[in-house]
Amino acid sequence: MTIRMFFAADIHGNTLVWRKWLNAINVYKANVIILAGDLTGKAIIPIFIKKDSYEAEVLGRKSVAKTERELDNLKERIENMAYYYVILTPDEVQEIAADPKKQEEMFKQVMIERMRKWLNLLVEKVDTKEITAIVMPGNDDEKYIDEVINSYEDRGVINPLDKIVELKYGYQIISHEYVNPTPWNTPREAPENKLEKMLRKKIDKFGLKDFSKVLFNFHCPPFGTKLDLAPKLDKNLKPVYVGGRPVLVHVGSKAVRKIIEEYQPLMGLHGHIHESYASDKLGNTVVVNPGSEYTEGLLRGFIIELEPDGLKNYWKIEG
Repeated sequence: MTIRMFFAADIHGNTLVWRKWLNAINVYKANVIILAGDLTGKAIIPIFIKKDSYEAEVLGRKSVAKTERELDNLKERIENMAYYYVILTPDEVQEIAADPKKQEEMFKQVMIERMRKWLNLLVEKVDTKEITAIVMPGNDDEKYIDEVINSYEDRGVINPLDKIVELKYGYQIISHEYVNPTPWNTPREAPENKLEKMLRKKIDKFGLKDFSKVLFNFHCPPFGTKLDLAPKLDKNLKPVYVGGRPVLVHVGSKAVRKIIEEYQPLMGLHGHIHESYASDKLGNTVVVNPGSEYTEGLLRGFIIELEPDGLKNYWKIEG
């Protein structure tokens, strides 16, 4: 039987995209699904408690909910736009806005709640005895997200960090979530020399001699490929335009590229750079990045087919 893998990344809190990823099992007949990195969102929309209604400002437009059903629809709309929500009085919102510690705790709470909701959906809809389900944090995800994923291990959800994931026919996946430095100082990034040491330590830990059936699931793409092109930013972190078009530069990791070129795994599975929805090759290694359009509610991914004697096929999808 062919291993049919569906690989996606960088959905940043969008519940609609998570549901689409789960449905890849039915639509594309996948028996391995991977969501590799940057699971959590970036902003919270407060829903204000009024006398006889709830109000929220969504993308500059006021939304009013007067019934529980309307409130549920408002919550769903916010989730499907990749935002979190909290239901508070105006006074409570002002109190939290004035206290960074309370803001941090609120973000932690909504991120954990959304992650649990997603994982509950996964174990409800996916037969994890038949389907390999891999969920990995990325550089934007705080460390407490790992704890949430790990708590579902006994229900068949795999956090692939610090372990080899074994598939049929001897295929193995080695995963790593850290990236080279970014302008945003995210929770999991490291200088190139340290990142290289981290990757070598992880690979050496497993003592592999043959990498012909190994997939490197490294969230950061290799430098200087089709996978790592992103807009050049000015000192204010705004895109630089020339002739009305953004200037693109390579922003991936030189350490990741060096490791791939040296070990020549079967494939490199990457994400992180949303604009680079592409595939490429480094020597004999096929590398892919599904990119991301999570703000539009789109799921981007790669279907990858593995047969007993090697890689059969891979192609991009969007929906």
